[in-house]
Amino acid sequence: METWAGFCPGLHLSLGIWVVIAAQTLHNAKAEITCASCASPVQLHVGELELGMSTDPKEEPGTLKNIRIEFRELADTDQNTGVDADHETGVSVEDVPRFPQHVSLVGVGAKEDASGSSELSHRGSERAGEPEKSEGAALRRAKRSGPEFSEFSENGRTGRTDMDAAAPEDRGSLFEGHKQGRSEFRWNRDEARGNNRQDEPKLTSSTFSLAGDSAHNHAVVYWSGQNSSVILILTKLYDFHIGSVTESTLWRIVLCNDPFESSVLISSDEGASYQKYRLTFYVLSLLFHHTEEDWALAYSHDQKLYSSVDFGRKWQIIHELILLFFSFCTHSLSLYSAPPLFSKYVTCRAPMCTEANRNYPFPGYIDISSLVVQDDYIFIQVPTSGRATYYVSYTRDSFIQIKLPKYSLPKDLHIVSTDEKQVFAAVQEWNQNDTYNLYLSDTRGIYFTLAMENVKTTRGIGGNQMLDLYEVAGIKGMLIANKRQDNQVKTYMTYNKGREWRLLQAPATDLDGNDIHCILPFCSLHLQLQMSENPYLSGTISTKNSAPGIIVATGNIGAELSYNNVGMFISSDAGNSWRQIFEEEHNVWFLDKGGAIVAVKQPSVPTRHLWVSFDEGRQWTQHSFSLVPLFVDGVLVEAGAENQIMTFFGHFSHRSEWQLIKIDYKSIFSRKCTEEDYQTWHLHNQGEPCVMGQKQIYMKRRPGNYCMLGKDYSRILSAESCICRAHDFECDYGYERRGDGNCRPAFWFNPSTVSRSCSQGQNYLNSTGYRKVVLNNCTKGVKEMYMARKQQCPNRPPKGLQLTSKDGKLTANLGSNVTFLVHLDEGDSLRTNIQLDFGDGTAVSYSNLSWTEEGIKHLYKSAGIFRVTALAENTLGYDSTTLFLHVTCPVEHVRLLAPFVVIKNKEVNITAVVLPSHSRTVTFFWWLDNNTEPVITLDGSISHTFPDDGMHTVTVQVAAANAILQDTRTIAVKEFFKSLLLSFSPNLDEFNPDIPEWRQDVGRVIKKALLQEQLLVAVFPGVPTAAELFLLPHKNQSEGKKKSEEVLEQVSDIIVSALNQNLVEFELKPGVRVIVYNTQLTLAPLVDSNPRHSSSAMLMLLSVVFLGLAVFLIYKFKRYPPDFSQDSAA
Repeated sequence: METWAGFCPGLHLSLGIWVVIAAQTLHNAKAEITCASCASPVQLHVGELELGMSTDPKEEPGTLKNIRIEFRELADTDQNTGVDADHETGVSVEDVPRFPQHVSLVGVGAKEDASGSSELSHRGSERAGEPEKSEGAALRRAKRSGPEFSEFSENGRTGRTDMDAAAPEDRGSLFEGHKQGRSEFRWNRDEARGNNRQDEPKLTSSTFSLAGDSAHNHAVVYWSGQNSSVILILTKLYDFHIGSVTESTLWRIVLCNDPFESSVLISSDEGASYQKYRLTFYVLSLLFHHTEEDWALAYSHDQKLYSSVDFGRKWQIIHELILLFFSFCTHSLSLYSAPPLFSKYVTCRAPMCTEANRNYPFPGYIDISSLVVQDDYIFIQVPTSGRATYYVSYTRDSFIQIKLPKYSLPKDLHIVSTDEKQVFAAVQEWNQNDTYNLYLSDTRGIYFTLAMENVKTTRGIGGNQMLDLYEVAGIKGMLIANKRQDNQVKTYMTYNKGREWRLLQAPATDLDGNDIHCILPFCSLHLQLQMSENPYLSGTISTKNSAPGIIVATGNIGAELSYNNVGMFISSDAGNSWRQIFEEEHNVWFLDKGGAIVAVKQPSVPTRHLWVSFDEGRQWTQHSFSLVPLFVDGVLVEAGAENQIMTFFGHFSHRSEWQLIKIDYKSIFSRKCTEEDYQTWHLHNQGEPCVMGQKQIYMKRRPGNYCMLGKDYSRILSAESCICRAHDFECDYGYERRGDGNCRPAFWFNPSTVSRSCSQGQNYLNSTGYRKVVLNNCTKGVKEMYMARKQQCPNRPPKGLQLTSKDGKLTANLGSNVTFLVHLDEGDSLRTNIQLDFGDGTAVSYSNLSWTEEGIKHLYKSAGIFRVTALAENTLGYDSTTLFLHVTCPVEHVRLLAPFVVIKNKEVNITAVVLPSHSRTVTFFWWLDNNTEPVITLDGSISHTFPDDGMHTVTVQVAAANAILQDTRTIAVKEFFKSLLLSFSPNLDEFNPDIPEWRQDVGRVIKKALLQEQLLVAVFPGVPTAAELFLLPHKNQSEGKKKSEEVLEQVSDIIVSALNQNLVEFELKPGVRVIVYNTQLTLAPLVDSNPRHSSSAMLMLLSVVFLGLAVFLIYKFKRYPPDFSQDSAA
């Protein structure tokens, strides 16, 4: 030591400086004790996070911008893009929180060369974060101080300096009800105890910055296509306040549309050049065909759908009034037409979708946005009596109603998957709120049976419900689900598509090798099953078709699922046993067709390292991919085994540009694998070798062999069918599994019901209560015992006859064909006579039920309510049923007919005339005076008594065929009155158009001359023109009734005298003078004796004109000429 010190005379000064620096560092890096129950001092709110960006603790913290990244593929290829082939691309993560570069962090590594690449053999990782104690708590700011990223090393052991403030939380859960975890920068014992591998090859990486887009918060990354290494990127700035993109940068674009100029830009050389094509419409949405690369659909802002077969160069309109729900179905096109409340399902043969070749597979209307087209299945939802009814079409055949258990009464239904010739459906039943029941169908997707009850759901970022159900890739029939039971959520696993479920066995030891005492069923392993909304981040569970049996997931050990004390676990034998690999959440990708596993920390924590395992997670090697820690937003794994390229996409800090780091990981493989590098693995279920009716043997690389599998590598070595046993069969529709394991009929199901197509002499399949699990490959054994048995159809009397209209409605429009469907639950359909009486005097008869399969059509020629009766009869008996059908036509006009003047306290008839006439298919609502409730009748007339003098208003509303019309009349109610019937000279009839407006206009002109409250004039419609003049008592009858009658007599005598002397006349137009005559005089109580006055036909067409003609007569007597140039309201 003395000689070494003397050899370096400046060492004492250097050591002194280092001591000062170390002391300052130790002052900032305080010791920390972490525990599972310690709450993080920083709380994250998804969407916005405020952090101090400066090293100066006095500086006001800045606001972290909202970041959104989205990845898509341009073509449907088999590329290994870092996600399962089954996972849909184009999904995005919004508002992903990021942290700035100014965060104190000391990297962990062994020796580092000049290129910055370091390696460290590692087993395990940092401790997983824990959730906050309070969800949605107030956002706090975290102040950062201390040095920027630094690193130190001592004899191969490395450590991290801690921070004054705790580091931000990790990604946590993005779902409602999940508490977010934390990731604190701390000393990690697992990173410090790894074995150095000095002879490990180094990773080759290169960094590309998208310069000038540091403010952009949204990036879209595209694969150019199969066998291409070109990546296309679009970065843009999305303004959340105005809800639109304000700035963008295109990095090699293939096809895009310009909404402002209404054009598309097309490139056929991966963005090296492009051409602009003008459009005649504005594009709102584009959809490409999944196999025909030049086919596309475009949806415009004016609800029109266009198609192109030349990659957008030419477009033709397909349909108008389309909702934003359409899809390609192989070479057919499914779309919605858009009535106001419901939609029509339309199909046509692409690319020619003219009106002539459009089809309407479902006759009625369907719910808006209920169309689901998936693989061989099409699903729609139809509202029926306030309850949703679901229909399915298999292989584009006719629609058939989905059969769920009778009393499931679904509030909501989601199609989970349709692969492997079976439908997984999640149904929220009438008594469920935050859980769903999982149902499995037969091959046609019609009959559903229960697979698991009360599957947990969580709410995603966009508010959509996410089912905690995961299909394990690479292992057919294997599912993992989280079930809520007794206020606890537990993770279950099945190997036979829900036939049997079991808990997961926890690991035997922890990362330190300590024994874990976890005994089933009281304690087990529970997994988080949330898929990442970003397809290039792995989510909380990962599997791969090319790596069968390997499952990597985030979870916890205990009595129930928890988001505290979580860790990363792996199973390399399809869930039979588990090991813990990290103490913190990591994103995981599979390289080399599953031969290697890559793990990277969650994106909320900056990192420059990745971990690689060649032995299915038993040992991990650390590699450096960047000199500066990167917030990893996504990882793209290049497809194929020849390139071995990974592309990291992210930010160095929230202020920096987007960074692309291309990594060539070929150097981590020492050679290509040979036969000696492989070993066999038998798929099993807790020692049971038969899974889904097969014994499957896989070939795996021996642990620790650093060789490359290659693109010709095949996993499955052999598959041998097993003998059928009970667990290969599930309960058939209508049957439930009881406590003894047997399937018995549900209380609502009658197993003796025979299909209506079964006829005497034929055979049918009689269910034993079991059906084989779909795609189960077992043979022989108990197959004959459990499979449906062929039996001869019995001869039975008709029973369960049902009569419905094809569209399920009880109404029909006049003049349209009504199709009736006849269904018979029991009976010989070929030997049962069917009679159908349409209720309008016509009937039909069929010799057997087969003639009615397409429905029975009938055209009604009149409106009304018709009693339709069906009768089924054979030699053993009969059955009948009835349907009441309302045939309606739109109401075009309604007129209220009422007397102009009525006697107080005397019953009067009020009538409404409807055109065209209806027979008890309309409803009348009568509003009398100021009554708060109407009088409702099916007849067009009512009787009413008015108890008070004055003017009374009567309104009638007529409701028919979704239309409502109304008319209003005012009636004068008096104790007595007199009236005069008037006629006119014949020349008036030549100018009478016989419309109410003409009569009212004449009355208004006369009324303006002089107002007399005690006169009321009504001009009758029709020719010859006639009118009635009513003489009413004065409102002030202080002189008594007798005196008032005398006054009326005097006024009457004056008017009659003038009329008899032809003194009453007026000029209709220049040269046309009309004389008014007296026809008859009546007294009030005797007014009903007047034949013309009491005629209902006359009263129906009267128009009320107050004071009109009487005022004209007085005006005439005074020798004042009437002025017909003035109009007034009557």
